[in-house]
Amino acid sequence: MADTKVLDEAAIKHHSNDIRETTLWKDFLSLIKVGIVNSNAITTFTGIWLALYFSGKGFLANIDVVLFTLLGSSLVIAGSCAINNYYDRDIDHLMERTKERPTVTGKMNPMHALWIGIFLLTVGFALMLMTTITATIISLVGVVTYIFLYTMWSKRLYTINTVIGSVSGAVPPLIGWAAIDSNLSVMAWVLFLIMFIWQPPHFLALAMRRTEEYRAANIPMLPVVHGFDVTKRQIMVWVACLIPLPFYLYELGLGFLILATALNIGWVIIGIKGFKNKEIEMKWATKMFVYSINYLTILFVSMVLFTII
Repeated sequence: MADTKVLDEAAIKHHSNDIRETTLWKDFLSLIKVGIVNSNAITTFTGIWLALYFSGKGFLANIDVVLFTLLGSSLVIAGSCAINNYYDRDIDHLMERTKERPTVTGKMNPMHALWIGIFLLTVGFALMLMTTITATIISLVGVVTYIFLYTMWSKRLYTINTVIGSVSGAVPPLIGWAAIDSNLSVMAWVLFLIMFIWQPPHFLALAMRRTEEYRAANIPMLPVVHGFDVTKRQIMVWVACLIPLPFYLYELGLGFLILATALNIGWVIIGIKGFKNKEIEMKWATKMFVYSINYLTILFVSMVLFTII
């Protein structure tokens, strides 16, 4: 019986350690906002792939640059997100979607979070320097915009915070392209514009769904300050601005132009449906938000696929 008891206690202790380790890992992933890191990796890779394709360079022949860029940019983004969590810990507890972050729950010391962010940024920039100076500078622009211009300045002061933050979210494909070809072509800048214009309708739809949380946190998101009518009009204007952009990517072929245009028109149609119906505003915002996520994934993955098939 004594031996059985010892074994049971050891099993419980081992199980507890597993839970602790899993929790620590989940806390780390939450700190770096792994979802944002992963989605940006897709757009960064698209920039890399298209630069290789249109410059006539081989993928395997440049695999070192590809890996340095993907890992370096991901660490830079992760570090920026960690610092964002450190800075916003005083308001994150007021919002449902952020209240479980480790800097809020106390599972992670705020200073540890800050130093993790600084460490990730340092390693990320070191890896980016293994690519090109242009790609490294663009990465730096993204970090400065996200941490200083968005997180520390505009987020708590101005409704235009979404637009300012969109700059940092739009640089990943530009980073990917610049890592292969520093002479950024029109196509590279169009990828940047697609990402830049995509973000306001995406985040404004989210802000509509979380209006009361943003109000409680005293964050002046557009629906908090100006209401849903103005926000919906802004969303539709931004979505409409996406329509002509695929035509600048005509070199990707007719198939891509048809798909991209269909995605843009589909977004407009969904937006028009229920636009004036105030009784389904939350449902409308949810549809617009979900569509925006699928839109971006399909669009950027298809850019790669249409250069293969």
